[in-house]
Amino acid sequence: MKVKLPEKVNLILRTLQAGGYEAYAVGGCIRDALLGREPHDWDVCTSALPEETMACFSGYPIHTVGIQHGTVLVMIDQEGFEITTYRSDGDYSDHRHPDGVTFVRSLREDLARRDFTINAMAYEPSVGLQDFFGGEADLKNGLIRCVGDPEQRFEEDGLRILRALRFSARFGFPIEGKTGTAIRKKAQLLEYIAAERIFSELKGFFSGKFAAPLLLEYRDVFGVIAPELIPMFDHPQYNYHHIYDVWGHTCKAVEGVSGDWLLGLTMLFHDSGKPDHFTIDSEGIGHFKGHPIRSTAIAETVLKRLHCDHKTLETVLPLIQWHDRIRVFDRRNTRRMLSELGEERSRLLFRVMEADVRAQNPALLDGKLKALANGKQILETLIAENACVSIKDLAVKGSDLKEIGIPAGPQMGQCLHELLEDVLEERLPNQREILLDAAKSRMKASFSKENEQM
Repeated sequence: MKVKLPEKVNLILRTLQAGGYEAYAVGGCIRDALLGREPHDWDVCTSALPEETMACFSGYPIHTVGIQHGTVLVMIDQEGFEITTYRSDGDYSDHRHPDGVTFVRSLREDLARRDFTINAMAYEPSVGLQDFFGGEADLKNGLIRCVGDPEQRFEEDGLRILRALRFSARFGFPIEGKTGTAIRKKAQLLEYIAAERIFSELKGFFSGKFAAPLLLEYRDVFGVIAPELIPMFDHPQYNYHHIYDVWGHTCKAVEGVSGDWLLGLTMLFHDSGKPDHFTIDSEGIGHFKGHPIRSTAIAETVLKRLHCDHKTLETVLPLIQWHDRIRVFDRRNTRRMLSELGEERSRLLFRVMEADVRAQNPALLDGKLKALANGKQILETLIAENACVSIKDLAVKGSDLKEIGIPAGPQMGQCLHELLEDVLEERLPNQREILLDAAKSRMKASFSKENEQM
């Protein structure tokens, strides 16, 4: 099978070959090209030693940050290309990085050290595809398989466990039997992996449209990453609203937001607090009152431990806290939601709530979806009306309150907050004169109270 290489990649191959060396495009770019996908970047492997590569490209800007592992970055028209010498790796005492590398002159030996067969192919136009481990067949059959002994591959780099799951979630390829067995057997190796690398792989995993079945099949892996999730496994719900246990419901809810990593993380944790809040009433019905607060706390603990960025926390945590909060969708409740979450997160919350109800009892689905649709309509109406949901939206400003004798500072801030509460609770309309009258009444009441205490 032919692979169309970009002209800059062909230039790199020709330049190295002119120096008397072998050179191939290699790895994920070949995988993606064979799948008909546009590669994000193009990597090259070569028989040239790093200093020989640098000599071949002496007329180009070169960066040597990865040179100890045989990689030099060559800049061509401000675009960077990694060129790596064929190598074999030494022992992996930290289960992540080789203690040392040995440069070799054999392409096959270089490809043999790579993680999965679909990533262990190389291509050069004059000789075609170089595939020693069945990568092309695994692509055609849709299979994630380790190169060589899977246990050894994972012992070398525990992060490959999550990479296997990420590729499976991305492409929808099942994981080959021995590779899957090794994933479960070696899952504890993830304890050696840096938290930020795990979080990065989790984002990639939940970006895949096929993540949900893998959560079910490889739940123990996620239990290593976040032991706080383990109590959900096989935890019954004993409630008419649910037909799955807590973990089964979670996986089904993740399916409802497939391909969206941000909401995937939200659904992963949205019911994580249920086991801690489980009670059974006298009729044998299970309840989880207050679980969203506990779920939010668990999510915050785990995500911070994984060095999650602040922006993600600002979205995921409020969505978890709110996912089961609204029982009746009316203007007052929806306005409150809009006030606390804002437009973007409010819209995301409806996606969260829909995924949640679709993972519950299908016999109740139509009614719940109808209620959500009504809530969404109310939300969009409030947004279109520019409804008052924050102090800045109030029809009165601080200057108005100052004119009626309320001094700037805490007293004015408290008054504005109380007026906003009146509007949100629909006790008062957002009209200037009515709000000013309410402010005057509060000021008089406060003055009278102060006199009584003197």
